Amino acid sequence: MREPAPSLAPHLRRLLDLLDRDAPAEDFGALLAAARGEGLRPPALDTLEGAAQTALRIRRTLHQHRRREAELSALFDTAGDLAALRELDAVLRSIVRRARTLLGTDTAYLTLPDEAAGDTYMRVTDGSVSPVFQNLRLELGEGLGGLVAQTARPYATADYPTDSRFRHTSNIDNGVSEEGLVAILGVPLLLGSDAAEGGKVIGVLFAADRSPRSFSPEEVALLGSLAAHAAIAIDTAHAIENARRALAELAEANAVIREHSAAMQRAEEAHDRLSDLVLGGGDIADVAAAVASLFRGPITIHDPEGRTLAAVGGTGGGAYRGAAAAPFATRAAEESRAAGRAVYRDGRWVCAVLAGAQLLGSLVLHERAELSDPDRRLFERAGVVTALLLLLRRSVAETENRVRGELVADLLAAPDRDPDGLVARGHRLGLDLTRPLLVLAAEAPAESRARLAAAAPQYLFGGEGIGAEHGQRVVLLLPYEGTEPGTAARAAAADLSHRLGVPVTVAGAGPAAGPPELAVAHAEAVRCLRALHILGRTGEGACAAELGFLGVLLGDSHDVDGFVRAALGALLAYDRRRGTELVRTLGAYFASGGSLTRTKDVLHVHVNTVVQRLDRIGALLGKDWNSPERALELQLALRLHQLAEGSPDSPPAAES
Repeated sequence: MREPAPSLAPHLRRLLDLLDRDAPAEDFGALLAAARGEGLRPPALDTLEGAAQTALRIRRTLHQHRRREAELSALFDTAGDLAALRELDAVLRSIVRRARTLLGTDTAYLTLPDEAAGDTYMRVTDGSVSPVFQNLRLELGEGLGGLVAQTARPYATADYPTDSRFRHTSNIDNGVSEEGLVAILGVPLLLGSDAAEGGKVIGVLFAADRSPRSFSPEEVALLGSLAAHAAIAIDTAHAIENARRALAELAEANAVIREHSAAMQRAEEAHDRLSDLVLGGGDIADVAAAVASLFRGPITIHDPEGRTLAAVGGTGGGAYRGAAAAPFATRAAEESRAAGRAVYRDGRWVCAVLAGAQLLGSLVLHERAELSDPDRRLFERAGVVTALLLLLRRSVAETENRVRGELVADLLAAPDRDPDGLVARGHRLGLDLTRPLLVLAAEAPAESRARLAAAAPQYLFGGEGIGAEHGQRVVLLLPYEGTEPGTAARAAAADLSHRLGVPVTVAGAGPAAGPPELAVAHAEAVRCLRALHILGRTGEGACAAELGFLGVLLGDSHDVDGFVRAALGALLAYDRRRGTELVRTLGAYFASGGSLTRTKDVLHVHVNTVVQRLDRIGALLGKDWNSPERALELQLALRLHQLAEGSPDSPPAAES
């Protein structure tokens, strides 16, 4: 009895099970071999073989669908990354990692051009183990990447070291060898449809294996899709960066415009405010106060010699007033004039106050470390307004001085002609001729007389005095405020000599009040001036009282008692206190021609007594008492004292 033929059904069930488990293709062949071994007859075997072929086709279709699904998922995720606007490097790393995963390669990488260096560089790598490869730089047109970039088309090689379609270089070949790569696929990162239609290659995406491999068209297309996303990511990032940069520039420009507009408005307001001050008759202090208010800092204004004309504000203004400010103010003003704008020196902003090339002074802003360009220009504009005000004041002062000069000429030429009229004219010019005044007569070398006449108003600038050229000299009338005429004369001589650069000699007299007395004081000052030249004291200042016996001879007051007290006062006082005869001893000494022997005979004392008295006289009068000039003054004072005592010819009394 024959055994029944094997049934086809179990084999079909096992075939479906293999398909369900997605078993390898060789398991399907093993199933057919087992069926043959079990004696499955040809009709059934043919059916089973056909079913196996159909199952394999279904399996391949499912694999393709799964792969396509994975590719679409990867592309969708990449598109999501782009939509989320992630950071560019993160998006590129994700794309390279997905390329390596989907194509199943050992590594993937992306290169971008470096426009500054003129080559390309590795931007992102995934699966790379060689630092040499990761830092590889490629010249344009070199290697497989250079071919892809030049043609804007994908290229693949199954064996890179032996492929001759592209230019090999030792640099690239060493890097590829270090990484151990053999099969490489590269696709362009293309902006636009393609290169022929104006697309631009902005990089290359690679997938590579360390063993020989042929890349299918589907794999090339997949890598191309990922490259397209990478190109979009790069272009989007550039667009966003450009937009951010443009927004930042717009914001900066807007801020500059707002700042400029505010500065223009401040400048207009400041200009109007300062102009109103000038036109309204404001003075230097008003300008200083306005500038201090504008800049919220202390302000000082100085003349060309550095003297403070006005100071407004806190500690900074007060710390730089007076003589201490002069060296800094003059030096910084010259630096500002040379620079043509305000300068920052020693913690202060300084602007030269100029009228053309002439330096009128300086404007100093304290306690401000920085000034913006608009504020700096505003500060310089304040300097211009200050210059205008100083010029106006100087012009008015010079005009007034010319009118006052006419008054001085009439006062000195004919003081008795119309005294009341002279006093009235003085009142109209702001000078009270009935109050005590000092009279100064100044004289310079002939070639500098015109300059001296021009310098006199500048010396008086800002004060109440007047000055005018009279004869060959310049006469100054100054209000008497306790300063002695000799002191005032020396101060004027020093200042005017400095201004002119030549010696200016000044003689002082007074104080005097009223036209007649002022004319007399002027005459005394002129005589004193002549005496200064005779004594060789050109370029100095003094008054008649300071010239000793010459002052007695030259002065109109003839203050004999004052001269005697000045010369012999120490001896007279000593004699009164001690009951001694130092004054008589000194008279006998001079009368004896300086002979100790004759002096002791006249006084009837021992010679040692004479020596002791003369030592005491030297201690009281000074070591130079016996010098020719002092001796002359002392002898004149002794003679005047004897005349005043009523016994000019009586010899000194003998001392027991």
